[in-house]
Amino acid sequence: MKPIISIIMGSTSDLPIMEKAAQLFDNFEIPFEMHALSAHRTPEEVEKFAKGACKRGIKVIIAAAGMAAHLPGVIASMTTLPVIGVPIKSSLEGIDALYAIVQMPPGIPVATVGINASLNAAILATQILALTDEKIALKVKEYKAGLAKKIVKANEELAQIEFKYKTN
Repeated sequence: MKPIISIIMGSTSDLPIMEKAAQLFDNFEIPFEMHALSAHRTPEEVEKFAKGACKRGIKVIIAAAGMAAHLPGVIASMTTLPVIGVPIKSSLEGIDALYAIVQMPPGIPVATVGINASLNAAILATQILALTDEKIALKVKEYKAGLAKKIVKANEELAQIEFKYKTN
């Protein structure tokens, strides 16, 4: 089994956040890999990873980082693959990481999701893959339908709650 998605994090302390992305890929039966790489502490390894990812069959990279959060942008500068950045809440409520990831210079885009939003990063990655993979497209469609069903069920449960002045 060869991975088609890479989940990269600045350190393993980001794993509790990134597990949501990994779980979605497991549920969708999409092969993925996970690595800890640091733009500041292991720049040579980051370069080797980014420059070799496409040749290894990777199609989308999810890169998570907190604080200065240079990892997603550094990776994006060295590959033509789509990179999705996940800002991690580690200081300044994660706003510093969000700004560092979303404010990229022209020509080096990084798709950016919300702070700690690895699940949304995984969903976006699956939607990218679904453009050329019917099996993944079907799983994305089923997943989205399941989200709608949850809201319908929630409204059914809310209808059962009684208050003196509640009208529905």
